[in-house]
Amino acid sequence: MEELIKLITLSLARWVEAGAALVIGISSLRAVWNYLRAVVTDQGLTVPKEEIRLSLGRSLALALELELGADILKTAVAPTWNDIGLLAAIAVLRTALNYFLERELRNAEKRQLPTSTSAVNTPTPDDAA
Repeated sequence: MEELIKLITLSLARWVEAGAALVIGISSLRAVWNYLRAVVTDQGLTVPKEEIRLSLGRSLALALELELGADILKTAVAPTWNDIGLLAAIAVLRTALNYFLERELRNAEKRQLPTSTSAVNTPTPDDAA
């Protein structure tokens, strides 16, 4: 029974890793596609780089979470001290990467918000009178 649980857990970890790879691959291809489409169409020099980066960043954050989950699954099956130390190091690195990526995404979204609402909130010369 224990061997069956180990086999199922390791298989699940491989599927989660494959899912993370799929998320990275699809989101990267989508980012390249959106960039090339913007360059070829009439947008020319005004490629929406920030939107492409935000979309890619969200997908990469999800992939990092999936990879961390897969590492936890693999370590849960055969936890040696070496495996636990390796998991701790990987978890710290991936969590740090995810934290800074999420922070960058929030900052980029905040930068986009004022530009879309600035026309509504900007006082006109008539308002001052």
